[in-house]
Amino acid sequence: MNSTLNNFTKVILFIALVCNAQNSASQDGTIYPLDAPDEPNAILLGTGGVDDQPASESWFRQWGDPMARNITTATLTPFLPEPEKANGTAVIVAPGGGFRWLSLGNEGWEVAEALAKQGIAAFVLKYRLHPTPQSLDEFTAWMNRPRTAPSESSNTESETNRPVTPQRDLSNQLEDAEAAYKMILKRAKEWGVDTNRIGMIGFSAGAGLTIHSTLNSKIMKLAFIGPIYGGMGAVEVPKNAPPMFNVIASDDFLFKGQFGVIDSWFKAGIPVEFHLYQNGGHGFGLGNPNRTSNRWFDAFVHWLDVNEFFKK
Repeated sequence: MNSTLNNFTKVILFIALVCNAQNSASQDGTIYPLDAPDEPNAILLGTGGVDDQPASESWFRQWGDPMARNITTATLTPFLPEPEKANGTAVIVAPGGGFRWLSLGNEGWEVAEALAKQGIAAFVLKYRLHPTPQSLDEFTAWMNRPRTAPSESSNTESETNRPVTPQRDLSNQLEDAEAAYKMILKRAKEWGVDTNRIGMIGFSAGAGLTIHSTLNSKIMKLAFIGPIYGGMGAVEVPKNAPPMFNVIASDDFLFKGQFGVIDSWFKAGIPVEFHLYQNGGHGFGLGNPNRTSNRWFDAFVHWLDVNEFFKK
């Protein structure tokens, strides 16, 4: 087995053992401290730090998943397929977490391993985040703070089709994504990557970063994108935008009956595939038990295959 994949399999298995040992406590949504796991194959992207960040990177566990916050140093971790399976396609994987933390297990490493098994070179982007409280207790209180429910007016047709603008500064995150893309280009021969078949998928905030990169990067020429349970508002699609595979569940709080981004891609005449699942909620990663959304990854693989991204 490829050494990169093998090493991270061990890391994930170790985390899984720790989580399973305390399963009854970890599955209730409570936030627990977690020692930072080894990341032996993480490559520094050299994009700098985060302004006004007093805290250092720390990890926690929620719903059994390892997560990191206060990330100030961006890295890229390759998950390479076995040579006989490799097809040349590569995917940058952007985990979610509201740009305040990253769900690196559920929406990063596990997804990258699944892609590598399909012959795709996957690269987990650990991008820089906006600051959160240094204390885990303060962070937990912030996470559990009361939130105002979305107004009914946000569900109107005018809101659905109105182009939206990111409400927070994503310049650091875009720089990290561009650095990841350039790193893959630079080491494409070493990693067996076809530079014309580099795509990007992201989850929740990572889906937002995927769309943001598509709309704003002057460097990245993505072959395809996959925003998974991201925002659904309309956008202004550039003429050279890539095909899109989009997934969300109808019981996801981000859905709100909106189809704006799908409509935007369709009206721009760019290929788009959209899967609206009956249930799944938010943050399901590769899937949760007894949810219709659990087959989305199979559909994504089929979509890549039909669009000839599996041809060697």
